[in-house]
Amino acid sequence: MAFHEQRFPLRLSLTSSGGPGRQTDIVSLSNGREARNRRWRFSRRRYDVGSALRSVADLYAVLEFFEARSGQLHGFRFRDPVDFCSARPGEAVSPLDQWIGTGDGVTAGFPLVKAYGDGAAVERRPVVKPVAGSLRIAVDGVEREDGFVLDAVTGIVTFAAGHVPPEGAEIRAGFEYDVPVRFDTDRIEINLDAFRAGRIPSIPLIEVMP
Repeated sequence: MAFHEQRFPLRLSLTSSGGPGRQTDIVSLSNGREARNRRWRFSRRRYDVGSALRSVADLYAVLEFFEARSGQLHGFRFRDPVDFCSARPGEAVSPLDQWIGTGDGVTAGFPLVKAYGDGAAVERRPVVKPVAGSLRIAVDGVEREDGFVLDAVTGIVTFAAGHVPPEGAEIRAGFEYDVPVRFDTDRIEINLDAFRAGRIPSIPLIEVMP
């Protein structure tokens, strides 16, 4: 198996359904209370990109992409139509969007993360498939124009020698990203509902760690 740095056709993902899921063990105790245990450190996303009426050309694009991935065998990129950047919906990406680390004067590499939270708790999700060319970086509130590179395959920002953030400096970033997924089926069925149009009732995708 491998991970292909190809994105599922964007126009075909806009009508998808799905989102994050968790796995929690819940045990009911004899006194009426519960014991709850989180089995997964991070949520895992599932999507379905089927069901919408599409042209024959779109149906063929899905088939071609499916065959190129050998069904469930190889992973690929998918753009979540709701959650695809460091900013909130409707807001532009800013270099101050997300905290990704604090400098110590020595560490040069910082993995991208996105925080989700409220007053009770904050969860930080690793971002491992950022979109090349979308990154903006700020160190202590000042945007950096150069002196760093982004590995779009791993999501790690590396500062060059002479540009390493000093001790205590807050490092923040703004970016767009894809979700690493694979097909969650080895079979695709096409229904032709009308002249030159049809649908694939279900095309399940599941998040993977590449």
